[in-house]
Amino acid sequence: MEVDHSLAVSAAGQVTTAAALNSGDSQQAPDKSTVLAVLQLLRKYNLKSTEESLLREANVNLDIGNQGSESEVNTVLSAYKSEGNPEFYEEAYTDLKKFVEGALDTYKHELGMVLYPVFVHMYLELVYNGHEAQAIRFMQQFSGDQEIYYQDDLRRLAFVTKKDQMKGNQLAETFKSNEFIIRMSRDTLTLLKRHLQEKKHSVLLNIIQEHLYFDMYEGVARNKQQIDATAGAMVGEATRQDNKTKIFYGMLKEPDIQYVPADEEEDGGEGEGGDKPKKKKAKKDPLLYKKAKSDPNAPPCDRLPLPELKDADKLEKVKAMREAIKRVTLGPENLPSICCYTLLNASHTVTCAEIAEDSSVLAVGFADAVVKVWSLMPQKLRAMKPAEVLQEIDIEAEDVLARIMDDRSAETTRSLLGHNGPVYKVSFSPDRSLLLSCSEDSTIRLWSLMTWTCLVAYKGHMFPVWDVRFSPHGHYFATASHDRTARLWATDHYQPLRIFAGHFSDVDCVQFHPNSNYVATGSSDRTVRLWDCITGNHVRLMTGHKGSIYALCFSIEGRFLVSAGSDCRLLLWDLAHGHLLAELTGHSATVHSLSFSRDGHILTSGSLDCTIKVWDFTKLTDEVTLEDVNISHNPEIKKNSDKYLLRSYATKNSPVLCLHFSRRNVLMTVSMYDSS
Repeated sequence: MEVDHSLAVSAAGQVTTAAALNSGDSQQAPDKSTVLAVLQLLRKYNLKSTEESLLREANVNLDIGNQGSESEVNTVLSAYKSEGNPEFYEEAYTDLKKFVEGALDTYKHELGMVLYPVFVHMYLELVYNGHEAQAIRFMQQFSGDQEIYYQDDLRRLAFVTKKDQMKGNQLAETFKSNEFIIRMSRDTLTLLKRHLQEKKHSVLLNIIQEHLYFDMYEGVARNKQQIDATAGAMVGEATRQDNKTKIFYGMLKEPDIQYVPADEEEDGGEGEGGDKPKKKKAKKDPLLYKKAKSDPNAPPCDRLPLPELKDADKLEKVKAMREAIKRVTLGPENLPSICCYTLLNASHTVTCAEIAEDSSVLAVGFADAVVKVWSLMPQKLRAMKPAEVLQEIDIEAEDVLARIMDDRSAETTRSLLGHNGPVYKVSFSPDRSLLLSCSEDSTIRLWSLMTWTCLVAYKGHMFPVWDVRFSPHGHYFATASHDRTARLWATDHYQPLRIFAGHFSDVDCVQFHPNSNYVATGSSDRTVRLWDCITGNHVRLMTGHKGSIYALCFSIEGRFLVSAGSDCRLLLWDLAHGHLLAELTGHSATVHSLSFSRDGHILTSGSLDCTIKVWDFTKLTDEVTLEDVNISHNPEIKKNSDKYLLRSYATKNSPVLCLHFSRRNVLMTVSMYDSS
């Protein structure tokens, strides 16, 4: 029986063989000539029991006395031998390349997406089968034809020339164990199937069947710009199924806290004269205005258990509301004031920096495993009084928090020692009483900023931890590591609550959604994922970056996510459907920091190119028609960066490490002076 190797498309859009589709409940009879060939081999090596079993189970009428000549057996097995012929790989790839180049422009660019994964798999098969010289020639001949954003991967892959070297190569292991995902229109996929049926290159056919997944869609084929916008990830694009899960991107309703007018307000906040300007300003501020309404996209309040607000937390929220009323509204005509903190004589030792939410404290991590904390206010950093003194303090006193602190111990800066390797990231708790730090030593340490001691060392990651972030509501924190996982922790648990596994390379950065129900991660596999803290599953997969991702930032209202990294670009994502909305360019080096103004009108980016760029985020989102995005598989991507760039500020040879907006919308930056 002749097996039809033509391609078929399943309902999910995956390419499979007709033979595989037929292998259902009805058992297919084996090919008589193939059975004869196998029997010939069994007789050659005198495997009688196996021969008898095959005859009994093959269910094929055979003439035992005439099982075929040696030439007939060789003919049957020649197909298997030809698959190992190294010359066939070059011939099959050349045919495929000519087919793509000769296709109509409408389909050419989508067909071209097949070339890169096929090239990598052919190279790996040549190496695996011991054809070292042919593999090197194959790499030299065709690697330059691949897209520029794959060249770094191919340069690393070129060092793999022997079978035993494949095990340690990340790209080889990833391609071996995962399908490369390609989104393709039905018409384009039909053309590809027809070409494969006509040429019948078994090497090419096997690779496409076993290692490629086609996510087919109805409609017009995409053009080069649309394809490049979402291409570049290590294992292809995201499927439509990856971004179908409904997510609650809205903001949680703020707890009801009685607002107390600030004592320093003009007119004392009393009488009609004091109330009117206060109400007018509150209406202007979207943060205060939206608290009165319930967000239909917000998660249920009890979806994620959150700690109860302490009295001190309520006082801090009242203080923040007072500051918000004095907040400056930013825009094209009113750019932010910038306060720069520059670290001197530390260009090769500083690894990270972070400013607390209330802009009162700065923490810096160093390569020598030290964390240093500076006060940015006139008040110095005090420590708690000794235990014997605390026993004499009346805990019912209204000013008990001030009484427990020792003024005599006040210092401008403090050092925290405990890590055994470089400190890669630090993060303050919302109430500034705790500080998290992560290190090369695979641990995360929780420090008390009242006793200035380490409270816990969390162990779970097996390799260096690149990033750590406190939840906006405290209690929970997330980490990102070289072990390709992100993890969700609680400060009162020494083991992780969730392990977010799915990235194919280092997880370089992590960020909480403003409602604390989701965690976003950026990876060296050039993808951004959004994870549900409740289920531990990824609910969004976004591709489009051409390099590692080092910075993530959610918009104030939670609908959008901005990512940036080593490809020097900022990508804006719509979380509702996982679509890429805009691509902002202009930086010439890795972007390490992103920050939104407190009113959400301005987006800022800081880079190793020693510049800070200010973008008009309101204009950018106003020009995006979200209704069209929801129904289109090819939304228009905004790329006119100059249109949205408000200003670019240059520092004096100081790469930017951290950007932070104060409660009154002053932009605070931390950079390190590089004399070289």
